[in-house]
Amino acid sequence: MANGSGRPLSPHLQIYKFQWTMALSITHRIMGVGLAVGTLLLTWWLVAAAVGPDAFARAQGFIGSFFGMLLMFGWSIALYYHLCNGIRHLIWDTGKSLELPDAERGAKIVIVATAVLTVLTWIVGLAVW
Repeated sequence: MANGSGRPLSPHLQIYKFQWTMALSITHRIMGVGLAVGTLLLTWWLVAAAVGPDAFARAQGFIGSFFGMLLMFGWSIALYYHLCNGIRHLIWDTGKSLELPDAERGAKIVIVATAVLTVLTWIVGLAVW
């Protein structure tokens, strides 16, 4: 595709057809940010436990609040997403599942596995708590 000057236009989202692999690539980057933020929250909780009872009570109070639990839920989604997507990339590194239908099936498996692992973790975690 070219503009009036005869130079080609750079492709953009209006040109590309939606693909699962594209969506997972974008989501992987977003989840990476969420994983980093959640890890900082977890680190704060661990450091507070080492500092003393007052600091730990403050951290535990925040993490145990509705907002803190929501953040931890998001962190667990990001954690399992990166795990499952990383396994998919390891499979690709072997040269398998690189054809588009296989790659799209793998993307859907990543989404389902992330949801199942997250829900199971929270069910077990809340039952133990």
